[in-house]
Amino acid sequence: MMNSELLQVELQVARGCLSGDRESLRSFVRRFRPAVYGLCYKILRHHEDAEDVVQETFLRAIRNLHQWDQQRPLRPWILTIAANRCRTALAKRSRSVVHCQQEATDGAAGKRASVDRTLDLADELEHCLEQLKPNLRECFILFYREQLSCAEVAERMQCPEGTVKTWLHRARHQLSAALKQRESD
Repeated sequence: MMNSELLQVELQVARGCLSGDRESLRSFVRRFRPAVYGLCYKILRHHEDAEDVVQETFLRAIRNLHQWDQQRPLRPWILTIAANRCRTALAKRSRSVVHCQQEATDGAAGKRASVDRTLDLADELEHCLEQLKPNLRECFILFYREQLSCAEVAERMQCPEGTVKTWLHRARHQLSAALKQRESD
């Protein structure tokens, strides 16, 4: 479908949602759920948390659909809502986590290290990605996995484009250092 056709279909679905048409609401969710869930899962790394945020995203999107700029595509608008809800969920999660003061015993740490070494490169990268600060991880995912431009990432994350470039640089640097460290362990 061409962009203008896609905008027309999205506009028709949005107008149906605004008028309260149940089939339009179903179509709205069916159309965008895979992308919203994918983004939420990549950021939160937990199925149940991602599902919760998907529900919050659609509730918020439908409740605020009248604020959507009908000259722009609907998908980025919804994914921005999802990313914001993910940030909120991560903030809540970090406040509720009980931090341990001590690592496991040396034997348990040694076992973990040997298991970690057997992971393939993709698993290694995922593990290192999970260690990044949430804003760096989200920026990295949006740019490299969702293949958004720096400008689109900046719009989605509501920050300047220069900040996105800095975050991408830091994320790449930290991931590289973490992978090198894990390789030498």
